[in-house]
Amino acid sequence: MSSSHYVAPGATYAGAGVDIEAGDRAVELMKEAVAQAQRPEVVGGLGGFAGLFDASALKTYRRPLLATSTDGVGTKVAVAQRMDVHDTIGFALVGMVVDDIVVCGAEPLFMTDYIACGRVVPERIAAIVQGIAAACAQAGCALTGGETAEHPGLLGPDEYDIAGATTGVVEADDLLGASRVGSGDVVIALASSGLHANGYSLVRHVYFDVAGWDVHRDVAEFGRTLGEELLQPTRIYAQDCLALARETDVHAMSHVTGGGLAANLERVLPSNTSAVLERSTWTPQPIFSVTARIGGVAEAELERTLNMGVGMVVIVAAGAADHALRVLSARGVESWVVGEIVDGNGSVHLRGRYAT
Repeated sequence: MSSSHYVAPGATYAGAGVDIEAGDRAVELMKEAVAQAQRPEVVGGLGGFAGLFDASALKTYRRPLLATSTDGVGTKVAVAQRMDVHDTIGFALVGMVVDDIVVCGAEPLFMTDYIACGRVVPERIAAIVQGIAAACAQAGCALTGGETAEHPGLLGPDEYDIAGATTGVVEADDLLGASRVGSGDVVIALASSGLHANGYSLVRHVYFDVAGWDVHRDVAEFGRTLGEELLQPTRIYAQDCLALARETDVHAMSHVTGGGLAANLERVLPSNTSAVLERSTWTPQPIFSVTARIGGVAEAELERTLNMGVGMVVIVAAGAADHALRVLSARGVESWVVGEIVDGNGSVHLRGRYAT
């Protein structure tokens, strides 16, 4: 018999490493969590081929602009896998995409997720989605659907990666950005909860390769284990930023992700202005100084890789700064005036030393 006509006896999808029943079980386990991340515009439920969102809600807009973003969480998933803790990684995913569209003033409406894994473990998949759903609920957007794909042979049995995409809307007249920014504006920093989801390749190299630390190592400066510090859930700023945009004279916002504070703030500056920021106005969390010390990482390298304790930056009119700080304080968000906008060439300058 020619090889082109040979079929292995008893070949099955399960035998090839794909367990359909496990996938179905995962969906059942995640349904309750997804039900908490809904909006009234969502049509239908979990399990359809497509998530449905009633766009008639946009009729109240004069000129609605749709905003969209997609991202993953990088190698932070490797830490979750080492810790075997999977119900917080979803906050990193939601934060990366939702807060990217909020900076233009867009309200996040709905999100979808994608999980690729080497083997479907229903409880693990459900835990991942539980975190995504909880973060969506915090951001005020609906989790309208997603996909779990089992890729045996491509990923190890306990390996997975996650990605997501979100869509939001902003009234054209309310669009935030560089066109509104001018000399004399005030820059407000919103504290991060830690590393968020950027720079983990550097951080993992420092702690696991250079220092040889284990995720269960107690670290006095952190007041907890290394793994617990590295898995600190990413702060979700969406509702806080939207409240600011409604209640104060906000001109622009910048989500501090890959590239650090300076590079991301430059993205919302007009070419005839610069931002001058004072390091002395805040003290980065211990994770940043410990990473620098253990890995011998230069300050410039830290600042262009990690958020250094600032997860979001808001540029407001000078007269709105005090009110903006009060709004954020009332919402439980630590914030402070970090600098100002001056005449310049589109650059960001960090001055002085961090407070200790």
